Amino acid sequence: MLRHIMAPPKVPAADATLRVLTVLASRRSPIAAARLAEELDLPRSRTYDLLANLVEHGYVMHLGEERLYGLGPAAHELSGAYLRQEPLARVGRRVIETMVDDVGESGHLAVLHGRDVLYVIEERARNRPSLVTDVGVRLSAHLTASGRAILAELPPAQLRALFGSTADFTARTDAPGPATPAQLRDLLTAVRRDGFARESGEVTDDFGSVAAVVHDHADWPAAAVALTYLESRVGDAERNPLVAAVTEAASELSRRLHGRRPPAP
Repeated sequence: MLRHIMAPPKVPAADATLRVLTVLASRRSPIAAARLAEELDLPRSRTYDLLANLVEHGYVMHLGEERLYGLGPAAHELSGAYLRQEPLARVGRRVIETMVDDVGESGHLAVLHGRDVLYVIEERARNRPSLVTDVGVRLSAHLTASGRAILAELPPAQLRALFGSTADFTARTDAPGPATPAQLRDLLTAVRRDGFARESGEVTDDFGSVAAVVHDHADWPAAAVALTYLESRVGDAERNPLVAAVTEAASELSRRLHGRRPPAP
């Protein structure tokens, strides 16, 4: 029992290495070591040592002429292996199917991929319209309920690396969404307070979504479970069971990934 309650001991070198890779993966282009050290609040000497080890093993490339660092071929191979094995899809498919059967609205499972969410499971409810959130589709994380559920759990430094300027924000519809880092931070504060995320017409006109975060064994926000519905059919009273459904599904997936249960909304 204690094994599931107690947090695993943190290995400083491994933690720092993973944080370096996470920031590099979130950027659209290579960055300088000094910038990386600043964003992660690491000493420069330690940052250079970590980068040198990652370069040696092929997970990072050093662009000497530009004095920049980016992900290397070994990181790409790791990503490909993850997609081939589809662990989240294997674990989550039945959970999503059960949730959709119970509530009668379309559901999906998404992971964070840079500034986007990548949909790995899409389960359409009977007699419901097709959605843009098909498997393999990427949408900007700040606009989607799934993305907001995950972003709300990220460390502040990583959130700043992903959405640090107004140029990082896009829009799909006329519905008002966060357009600045400050607006996004305020929205994510509400997500953490409520225990779930939502969006209203910001991905597709006339559709809304609610989502809850899934944690893995390291308590990291590994994915998000969401339900999407026609807003003309779902008012505040009808939305409450949907929130409960995504929270319960996220809880079950967290349990299967040995993570913690999300807080009850």
